[in-house]
Amino acid sequence: MSQSNPMQKPKVVFEGVSKRFQKGKESLHVLNDINLTVHDGEFVCLLGPSGCGKSTLLNIAGGFESPDSGRVMIDGEEVDGPNSRRVFVFQEYGIFPWASVWDNVALGLRDLDQAERSEVVQRTIDMVGLTGFEKSFPMELSGGMKQRVEVARALAVSPDVIYMDEPFGALDSLTRLTMRSEIIRIWEQEKKTILFVTHDVDESIQLADRVVVLSARPGEISEIVEVDMDHPRDLGSPEYGKIKNRLYQLLGVSHTI
Repeated sequence: MSQSNPMQKPKVVFEGVSKRFQKGKESLHVLNDINLTVHDGEFVCLLGPSGCGKSTLLNIAGGFESPDSGRVMIDGEEVDGPNSRRVFVFQEYGIFPWASVWDNVALGLRDLDQAERSEVVQRTIDMVGLTGFEKSFPMELSGGMKQRVEVARALAVSPDVIYMDEPFGALDSLTRLTMRSEIIRIWEQEKKTILFVTHDVDESIQLADRVVVLSARPGEISEIVEVDMDHPRDLGSPEYGKIKNRLYQLLGVSHTI
């Protein structure tokens, strides 16, 4: 089952994280006192309305932003900047248009010798379902395939943690469904720790072990909802409907299945 096990090893720990941004003379309070433990190998979705600080929280965890108070610990060490062991996958494709699929995936593997690099790149390309497209360029790929390249590039460096910031937001609905299935297949195979930002209720239920619901700005944790359902998840089940209604309720949206 997908339920978080309290005996699991803590991987990413947020301790009292708060953040403000200064815009001219105005101080924008974005996050307030976030306390959260993500366990090793867990898939956690951050769900909330636009502007609630989801992406900011991810950037703090990745070391790209510093909290005004509190801290983020990974494997017991405080995050004080970006680290190659933690990678991002964004909605906007971060792949290089002038490089082939192979070269994009190989980007972070310069320290490996040629034989090992080739083995890792091919294995990762096979894993994300891009076998046969190694020599293709991004302009020749569909949106879903470009996203697979970005996921492959993230996986190739064998990171400890993968941060995903609405990575499927720009895709059409059918491709999004396919990519959700694919990311779960890969996650079940690799068991990487994933922190996934979304504003899509269904996406969060279909993917996450736990859904962390953030309030409107300043973002605070309203509730952490367990999704104790096996994959693949039955979208028509009473349990799915119950979780969906609870998430909509927490978001302040009237919704009836």
